[in-house]
Amino acid sequence: MPLRAKIDELKLPNMAATNGTEKPKTGIKIIIVGAGFGGLTAAIEAKRQGHDPVIYEAFPELKVLGDIISFGPNAGRIFYRWNDGEITRKMRALSIDLSSYGFNIHKYDTGEIVVNQKTPMKDEKAPVFNGHRGELHEIVFNYAKEIGVPIHLGHRVENYWEDEKSAGILLEDGTRVEADVVVGSDGVRSKARTLVLGYEDKPKSSGYAVWRAWFSNKDMLADPETAHFCNNGDTFNGWIGPDVHFLFSTIKNGSDCCWVLTHRDEADIAESWSFPGHLKDVYKVLEGWDPMCKKIVSKTPEEKLVDWKLVYRDPLPTWVSGYGKAPGHGRICLLGDSAHPFLPTSAQGATQALEDGVALAILLRKAGKSNIRGALRAFQEVRYERVGKVQKTGETTRDMWHKTDWAKVKDNPESIQLPREDWIFGFDQEKYTEENGDDIIQKVSAAA
Repeated sequence: MPLRAKIDELKLPNMAATNGTEKPKTGIKIIIVGAGFGGLTAAIEAKRQGHDPVIYEAFPELKVLGDIISFGPNAGRIFYRWNDGEITRKMRALSIDLSSYGFNIHKYDTGEIVVNQKTPMKDEKAPVFNGHRGELHEIVFNYAKEIGVPIHLGHRVENYWEDEKSAGILLEDGTRVEADVVVGSDGVRSKARTLVLGYEDKPKSSGYAVWRAWFSNKDMLADPETAHFCNNGDTFNGWIGPDVHFLFSTIKNGSDCCWVLTHRDEADIAESWSFPGHLKDVYKVLEGWDPMCKKIVSKTPEEKLVDWKLVYRDPLPTWVSGYGKAPGHGRICLLGDSAHPFLPTSAQGATQALEDGVALAILLRKAGKSNIRGALRAFQEVRYERVGKVQKTGETTRDMWHKTDWAKVKDNPESIQLPREDWIFGFDQEKYTEENGDDIIQKVSAAA
């Protein structure tokens, strides 16, 4: 007989102070599946809005894994509101600082610097972060624990369920956990996707793959031709070519090196899309390129190289159960990559997951425990159109670089710069949701 456990029966850690930003208790209990950036942010924001969140994560322990991740100022605005800016100060210490270096964009074959894209002036209240995924994740993870979010590691979710009055999960060991809302934030392989949609949508190859690596500067420093990248603080360089782009950074005052190389690839992704990478394969793609690219790659320990196949899924018709043609009772929703996977060239995937968490927490407070269905529908309405537009930038930026008309670039070098669009970066999800949430909840509730 499976153990039936309700969230309010779980022992919660002592609640740490949240600097006066936490709202009155709502009594809304939220199960969040997945302890990535999206899941953690949803939990932290739920605490700020007076809810009772709990996280279940399949991984048995926190490990500082991965390579570079980017957060735009629209994410920095969210982080800054946590613990009076203390979280952003911790993240800043681990992130790249390009205030003086900028971003050098090179032509792939000659190696010439076509343009140096200046770094925007720093905004303390909306900072930008580029750093090691695992190191930045650890800061957010620890903050969630500090403010009292229960995080259960090593708990694999076997199934989701819901009825008119509640929703929950069934764990691998048979434990049944109940709450008012379940949030599927467990990535592109999310089991909640199938439940919400009523069918299984298969991942597809995007036609591209990325080699990724993060390693120490030891061998870079030993070579006079590459040492300058590490001897002069943080750097960021990109080589742009036909259907390929190569981005290389040094971080933490040049002590760490990181590169990503996006290229055409039609590999089968039926079973997995992350594999050990091989330097010889990278060299083939870089034939005819600026020799400096191969020189940098050659300093990479092969065991640090990952071959990541970029997948996509068709846009989902809904992120919420019981909405539109989806089955269910309106108490389960998708968040982050579970709802909307991004291409790396958008540099917004994790940031949009953060925005999801902010919007969801506010709308649940506004709608209240008696209108969970309205809150989740409003969540989709608040986020759906914006996310779709931001997703498209991953394709447009990639295509801009991969199909570069170098004659036009010669006349206008700025045309090849990495886009920094105000409608993306200047957006304040918390402010927008506070101002518009009540009207949207009323609209979708009336149509229910």
